[in-house]
Formats: sequence, structure tokens, C-alpha cells
Amino acid sequence: MNFTLNQLRIFLKIVETRSITKASQELALSQPAVSIQLKNFQEQFDVPLTQLINRRIYITAFGQEIAALAEKIVNEVNEINYKTALYNGQLAGKLSISVVSTGKYVIPYFLTDFLKLNPNIDLKLDVSNKAQVISDLTENSVDFSLVSALPKHLNLEKITLMKNELYLVCSSNFDVSEIQSIKDLPKNIPFIYREIGSATRYAMEKYIDQQGISIHKKLELTSNEAVKQAVIANMGLSIMPIIGIRQELQSKQLKIIPMEGLPLQTNWHIVWNRGSRLTPSAKAFIEHVEKNKHSIIETFFS
Repeated sequence: MNFTLNQLRIFLKIVETRSITKASQELALSQPAVSIQLKNFQEQFDVPLTQLINRRIYITAFGQEIAALAEKIVNEVNEINYKTALYNGQLAGKLSISVVSTGKYVIPYFLTDFLKLNPNIDLKLDVSNKAQVISDLTENSVDFSLVSALPKHLNLEKITLMKNELYLVCSSNFDVSEIQSIKDLPKNIPFIYREIGSATRYAMEKYIDQQGISIHKKLELTSNEAVKQAVIANMGLSIMPIIGIRQELQSKQLKIIPMEGLPLQTNWHIVWNRGSRLTPSAKAFIEHVEKNKHSIIETFFS
């Protein structure tokens, strides 16, 4: 056999994402390049690693076994690289962060310069909903999480970054001229919600309950991007974090409906379990954020 380390890493990403498209996006490679590497890797085995059924990739039992071995190989190679970097006086290791879905508009700006300064640190960034992020914290399976609502049942350390403001938004084609309060909204207009477990959904439901109104028609979508596109298409209204819709407001695809009690306001926090032993990589990231957060916020979010 003559497989390469690059092929192992690509195969592992395909196993993780179950998608050539997603794997290529996360690896910053073209889809044809990922497909070719998967084909070259497969040719070294007589037993199929994957199956394509109804345009979806499935990993065979044999493929799962090879993936488990590939992960061990890649981890060992990473350890060699880390130890070499440490021997040369460089910071090296892994950094794992779980982020609530809207947080993907925030966290990259706090990571970019840090990773450039420390090229031997490998980042694992998991974007999910609030329920999964809280689970990651509870199990202490990540170094940090980025949240806008602090879980009260956990004993956490935190760095507060910036405000998180949520507004009622609609398509630019929606007529708001006669709307003075939320009770003036047409009864037949759908409200578009995130899935159960989302912090944005929780905030939206709490606000609507406080206003004492009933929503007659609800749509549920599983990502902020999906909600945003649905609102742009005039499928309904939603309460959304402004951090994720700045470009659409500037391009006039969306507009804010001024409403009493809005915006809802929380803060973005980087959190970790109090008393947990931070790795050198994690400690360095905290120092970077503390030192640079004000300039990052001023540059990108003012």
C-alpha cells in the first residue's frame, strides 16, 4: 500500500461530514480534488470504504474500521509535530471550541491572528445549537464554548466579549407603515423559529409570551442561515441576532421592524469550566483574547 497522510486526513473528514462538498469546504479544497483523493485511497483496498446511495455517501463497516486506524495514525503524526514544535520553543497542540450557531459570525475574528501567530496549533471548531454546546461543557469535552446565555447549573469562568442584540426583522418587501406594536402584525403572517434547543428560539418565545400574543402559524428551521433566507423570501418574520444579518440590512434585503421591548440584549461570552486544567494552547488563547478583544471589537463590530 502507498497511501499518503493527506489521503488519510481527507478520508477522515469525509467520514466525519458524510459529504464530499462539506469535506472540501472544511479542508479548503475543491470538490474534484477531494473526490480524486478518495478514489486514489479507495483503489488501495479490495473492499469498498464508502457507498453512494441516492447521491448520499455512506461509510461501510470496513470503512469505519479503516477510519479508526487512520485517526490513530494522524493523531500520532500530530503528536510528533507538536513535540518537535515544543522542542523548538514554539507553542503547539490542540484547541477545541464549541460555538452556538450564531457565534460563527463572532468567533473567527478572535481566532484569526492567534492561529497565524501559532501555526502549530490545530483548531477544532464545532458549530451547533445551545443544547449541544451546553452538553459539551457539561462533559468537559472542549476547551471553551462561545455562548450568549450562561447556563446557571454550571460553575464557569468567562470572558465577556460584546453585546448580542436581537431584533424583529422582515423582508424589504414587507409593509410596516401601519405597525405600531407587535399586536398590529397581521394574524396570518408566519413567525419563523429556530429548532428546540436554540438560544435564539428561547429568547424569541420568551419575548412573545411576555407580550401576551398568540402566534397562529409557525415555521421551524434548523439554522440561522435558513431562517435568514426564508425571511428574505418573505415567508414570514423572525427575531434574529443582528450580528448575523448586517450585510443583508446594508443591502436592504432585510429591514428591522421597530418594536417596544426590542432589541433583546445579552452578551457573548467565552466560557470554560472553573477549575479545569487548561492546556498551554488554551491558556495562550485566553491571554490573546484578553489582550486584543477591545481592538478586535472596535475593528470588526463597531
